[in-house]
Amino acid sequence: MTKNQYDGSGKKQFDLEKRTTDFAKRVIRLCKFLPKNSVNARIISQAVSSAGSIGANYREANDALGKKDFLMRLRIARKEAKESLHWLQLIQEANPSVASRMQGLLQENKELKYILSAIISKNE
Repeated sequence: MTKNQYDGSGKKQFDLEKRTTDFAKRVIRLCKFLPKNSVNARIISQAVSSAGSIGANYREANDALGKKDFLMRLRIARKEAKESLHWLQLIQEANPSVASRMQGLLQENKELKYILSAIISKNE
């Protein structure tokens, strides 16, 4: 199966796999610099987990054996993008000092969610 087999265009218009991987790395890098306290511990853990799951599920979607599995994996990736957005906003609220760095991640996450939604709606 080729990447984005079900995107309708027959060609790859963007490298979402690379973007999701880079996004997860940026979330992890930012979280390393946050204060280690009980408030941050759970939020950081959830944010990192969700960010990593976006890319993992997108990669699995591209390796899917059929359209049904492909769409299911994309739905999971979209759900994880939405979750990640939630946890990143909580990090920003709990740590106002990182607000400026968070804005880029929040915007990037909204774009990833939008792209995944667009791919899913194209294929249903």
